[in-house]
Amino acid sequence: MWFPAFRSRLPVAALAALCVGSALGSAFVLPVPALAQKATSAPASVRYDIGYDIFYPVRGENGMVASEHRLATEIGVDILKRGGNAIDAAVAVGFALAVVLPNAGNVGGGGFMVVHDARSGKDVAIDFREMAPAKAFRDMYLDQQGKVVPDRSLYTHLAVGIPGTVAGLAHALEKYGTMKLADVMAPAIKLAREGYTVTPQLAGLLEVERDHLAAWDATKAIFFKDGRPLTAGETLANPDLANSLEMIAQQGAKAFYEGAIAEKIAAEMAQHGGYITKEDLKAYKVVEREPVSGSYRGYTVKSMPPPSSGGTHIIQMLNILERWPLKDYGPDSAKAIHLMAEAMKLAYADRSEYLGDPDFTKVPVKGLTSRKYADELAAKIDPEKATPASSIKPGKPAPYESDQTTHFSVADSQGNVVSTTYTLNLNFGSGIVAAGTGILLNNEMDDFSAKPGVPNAFGLIGGDANAVQPFKRPLSSMSPTIVLKDGKPWLVTGSPGGSRIITTTMETVIDHIDFNMNPAEAAALPRVHHQWTPDELRVEKGLSPDTVRLLEQMGHKVAVKPTMGRTQTIQLRDDGLYGYSDPRNPDGMTIGY
Repeated sequence: MWFPAFRSRLPVAALAALCVGSALGSAFVLPVPALAQKATSAPASVRYDIGYDIFYPVRGENGMVASEHRLATEIGVDILKRGGNAIDAAVAVGFALAVVLPNAGNVGGGGFMVVHDARSGKDVAIDFREMAPAKAFRDMYLDQQGKVVPDRSLYTHLAVGIPGTVAGLAHALEKYGTMKLADVMAPAIKLAREGYTVTPQLAGLLEVERDHLAAWDATKAIFFKDGRPLTAGETLANPDLANSLEMIAQQGAKAFYEGAIAEKIAAEMAQHGGYITKEDLKAYKVVEREPVSGSYRGYTVKSMPPPSSGGTHIIQMLNILERWPLKDYGPDSAKAIHLMAEAMKLAYADRSEYLGDPDFTKVPVKGLTSRKYADELAAKIDPEKATPASSIKPGKPAPYESDQTTHFSVADSQGNVVSTTYTLNLNFGSGIVAAGTGILLNNEMDDFSAKPGVPNAFGLIGGDANAVQPFKRPLSSMSPTIVLKDGKPWLVTGSPGGSRIITTTMETVIDHIDFNMNPAEAAALPRVHHQWTPDELRVEKGLSPDTVRLLEQMGHKVAVKPTMGRTQTIQLRDDGLYGYSDPRNPDGMTIGY
């Protein structure tokens, strides 16, 4: 990467981060005056302007795509350049990631999309979350003694929920896009048929998950060669997936839910004791919902409502935190982290009790996002001392009532923006490919509460509101989010990461609003997470030992663990678009033009 001469004045840490970012594949551009930032609370000896302490994001004027794979991003940008809008590009990216990011991108899973439609000025949440099949029942993952059977909800055909991705992407395109399904799917079909080069990142995931993938012949046929997982530099082609995508492109979503693909998925289930039938697939429905909405320091936050827990609790936590001047405390300061951790505990405690599919249970969203309820919760926070998780119980919002996943963000020149998070659940989902389809199937049934009070794969505890029922959608942490400024999109963001999605997305919003960061700076900041149980404050490597010591003195049980989240963020300013792909994923890329 070429550095302008003045960048030699950057601090060593900033230069190192920029070099790493270049190696990881994010496109960089020369700095522009609009990115100059003044930190009023910084010491006078520290300058914050061009060439000093700024990580430079990607810049574009007409459109931008941020995703977890370079090939998918390039496809989305090409759609924009051909005259497509943000929704067209998002659908193209979604299908492309199903090919090049098989551990998370999918047509055999489900997810959520939040759209700002510039034509109407409206924001809409598209729910294409998986659903439980008709034969599903509350105790299907328990043995005769009432104990949860290990891995039954993860790596068997009983783990698979009715996929929603194909229906969701097709719905978004038909209602908000401008191009034909066949046109936006053509690049993904070509990639699946001709193949692409396996990256070191994907090769590592295949090796880690080799036992689960090797259990199924149809899966091994795609991801293995000579009895071992594909390695970096080899070509991964999936002709069966290409054929499936081609049928969807020509016949629409019906090919997946009623046609030849549905027959093959149902046959796969019947052969291995799974519950999904052709009738289940035909019964799947996409739901449009009103985004959950809140305000934070004059900005409007729009995010995904239930059956996502993400948007509700992001707003709940922001409501709590707004009373403290986080900007004065500084990013990654002990005081700011302490307050965020305390708000996180309270929100995750409520999540365990109240969140579920709103079509099956009353979720007190208005109460949970009420400012009066936030007042009540904030009063429980000691600004100087951590509250033990054991003393925190789910609150009472009713009186105020009146992992492995991927995210991508898209913005166009007309003012349309799309924030999409979709998933198979764990890496490669169940690991099961429906024979003859090339389609990996999800293991989203694990997101239900197999038994109230028993944690799922991410350590999250759920209650009756998230118990298994036929055609119910499992609770999710996916949090595609849009932030508006003066009624216009200002930030588009989201992340994978299981239970850490909610806190990662909230921290990204805080980094931009409170700390005046750009997408590159926010992505480089170490992240923290607390989910009530277990009672630990999880932090990434890179947090100052002094800060950790102060947090421990406050009573936090700090645990340094692997990185959290892989954000894909776009910021919309008056002078253009600025974006960045999280350096925690070396395959991610943001491109603007």
